Amino acid sequence: MAGPTPPPPEEEPSSPSLRLRCAVQHYEWGRRGEASLVARLSDANADDHGPDPARPYAELWMGTHPSAPSSLLADGLLRDWLARHPAALGPAVAARWGGDLPFLFKVLSVAKALSIQAHPDKDLAEVLHALRPATYKDGNHKPEMAIAVTEFRVLCGFAGIQELKDVLRTVPEVEDLVGPEDAAKLLSVKEYHGVNEVKSCLRSAFTKLMTASKEAVSEAITKLIFRLNAESKVRTLTEKENLVLSLEKQYPEDVGVLSAFFFNYIKLSPGEALYIGANEPHAYLSGECIECMATSDNVVRAGLTPKYRDVQTLCSMLTYKQVFPEILRGVPVQPYVRRYTPPFDEFEVDCCSLPPGELVVISPVPGPSVYLVMAGEGEIQVDSMPNGEKSKQGDVFFVPAYTEVKFSASGPECMQLYRAGVNSRFFN
Repeated sequence: MAGPTPPPPEEEPSSPSLRLRCAVQHYEWGRRGEASLVARLSDANADDHGPDPARPYAELWMGTHPSAPSSLLADGLLRDWLARHPAALGPAVAARWGGDLPFLFKVLSVAKALSIQAHPDKDLAEVLHALRPATYKDGNHKPEMAIAVTEFRVLCGFAGIQELKDVLRTVPEVEDLVGPEDAAKLLSVKEYHGVNEVKSCLRSAFTKLMTASKEAVSEAITKLIFRLNAESKVRTLTEKENLVLSLEKQYPEDVGVLSAFFFNYIKLSPGEALYIGANEPHAYLSGECIECMATSDNVVRAGLTPKYRDVQTLCSMLTYKQVFPEILRGVPVQPYVRRYTPPFDEFEVDCCSLPPGELVVISPVPGPSVYLVMAGEGEIQVDSMPNGEKSKQGDVFFVPAYTEVKFSASGPECMQLYRAGVNSRFFN
């Protein structure tokens, strides 16, 4: 948020702060009714009678992606407005990303696990989009970052070689599906054999599991659940075993239940974040988060889903790196403001927690920003506007490049804001 003030662009957009109306996605895995943060945020500015208690409110989208584009309250789609006012993006962003917002900002409310999935890199995304445009709706990559709002549970990346060997030794149902040859290779491989040798054994074993027949998977899961239920009477099950039992209740007879043993199981506390690069396997399991990503909706799925599965593509595209994800906790950039900076040009996220009666001044940056008021209420003042504008939970604003913003908190509670913008490193 802080930084040197660059010169203003030559063409000034017509309106310095632009309030957005944002779309909700009602995916089946979302939390329902008032229990969903997405429902509460979207309801704060709705004219109807509150969230439908029976309906899932899974994602709030803030951005220009055509699958669920945001619009200005008084002026049509944000994307069309940006086409008429390219200076709002700043020259560097407009030049690099073709006159569009390079990031998509979201809130997720997860009741039930999302699919085992990965997002393609740019080259693969272009190929998939050309081959199957109905499934892969754009040709962009989709690196992403999730910041926990509540405890947020995730499967992300492959577990270390020692943990995978333990899985093959202690979970006979997985070992049976992988098969004796691939299991033996993975059990005998040593880290000093080299990264490529380990990756090759892992790829072979994981592909064997994911491509096993429906009948074999169903039988393996039945045996696993029976065994774990029996063993739970005489020993304490591991966290991963308990997770697998809960996933099976959500997605019976799904190979994704077994694949969970292969991944790192992570619980983010509120304020912690992780980022996910291209071609890395992951699945969000439960909780609520802020998410930011490159503007794309490309997802290759292979388990824990009723949607289209592209198992061969997923198994062939993964990096098979075995690293525990880096956990970000935000770096203070000015009083009340922490910044989350992933290694991607398209985006960064700031979190601002403003105590009642306090004011924060956000210096102009050379790119566009989208602000979400997550909690509390106060006032927003943009550039030289003589008067501030009231803002409350659920308000979303687009702020053009080179624009100073002031927020003041006026309610009884802390005002919490999130800002998505282009990664500051891009401008350096």
